[in-house]
Amino acid sequence: MATAATAAAAAASTAASAAAPRLLPLADIAVNLADPMFAGVYRGKRAHDADVAAVVERARRVGVARLVATGTSLADYRAAVALARDLGVHASVGCHPTHCAEPDAHAPGGADAYFADLLRLVRDDRAAARPAVVAIGECGLDYDRTHFCPADLQRRHFARHFDLAHQTGLPMFLHDRNTGPDFVDMVRAHRHLFSTAVVHSFTGPLDEMRVLTDELGLYIGVNGCSIKTDEQIEVVRRIPLDRIMLETDAPWCDIRPTHASFRFLSQHGLPDPLAAAGIESRKKEKFAMGHMVKSRNEPCTMPHVLRAVAAIRGESEEQLALAAFRNTLRVFFPDDPEAAAASQ
Repeated sequence: MATAATAAAAAASTAASAAAPRLLPLADIAVNLADPMFAGVYRGKRAHDADVAAVVERARRVGVARLVATGTSLADYRAAVALARDLGVHASVGCHPTHCAEPDAHAPGGADAYFADLLRLVRDDRAAARPAVVAIGECGLDYDRTHFCPADLQRRHFARHFDLAHQTGLPMFLHDRNTGPDFVDMVRAHRHLFSTAVVHSFTGPLDEMRVLTDELGLYIGVNGCSIKTDEQIEVVRRIPLDRIMLETDAPWCDIRPTHASFRFLSQHGLPDPLAAAGIESRKKEKFAMGHMVKSRNEPCTMPHVLRAVAAIRGESEEQLALAAFRNTLRVFFPDDPEAAAASQ
């Protein structure tokens, strides 16, 4: 028979559970887990111990049930896939447009060997007990940063990613920055080679978003960089609910006080979801394992993205979270039992 103390403890536990906020299902489709910051290195200088496992744990604490690690280069993606397996998350595989000079310089074998290595990375992953790779990318075009890689070389190597998607049957994880008609034209020309895709961290105009969603049947990823300005906010308001995904692009693209979207974080007067989860931050100079690092974005800030985007669109957080989660399952996890339920 339970003692009075046991009964009181059980009652207290039940009351605490009832008081705790219900976690909404979240999926962060873009986290640069292999970035040096998560290893404690900032601008080439070590500031603290690696805390990438703690970063993933914090994300799970706020309801992030799916997380996709992305990167920039072959070395990055090898690290991202290894981290994804170790931490029980997922990854994409590709070559970021700002790193597209790397394939030609790859030794031995140049670009052909580089893309063969990317393909091998996917196929080796599929032989693992728990495959991690769910997409081809991050790939695309970035005309804001042609000082890293000229536009003609970006286009040449972007085209090769469509072949990777065709060979693997994987969806694509796309990057598009200030490319005029070039990005859309290339995607349209190669649309028959891939199943579907998300254009992540979207910052383009309304007409481009409509072409991507309505004509090409693609999805749009939204993070802090997607809602910096009032013009971007108007675009995000109009993304079809069945085509939107959410992300952090951590350690980048946090929502800052200078952004037009910042006002939407507090307009409901609700408690900060990170504070409710007991998540605090410190400057990197005062690093303590288990705490966020100030000015370094993390996937545990997904509730902030959700709150801002839901307020911008005039939707409840629950409605947006469920829709974005279903979209993510449908694209990246089509064989997951939850994806089948999400499609109904």
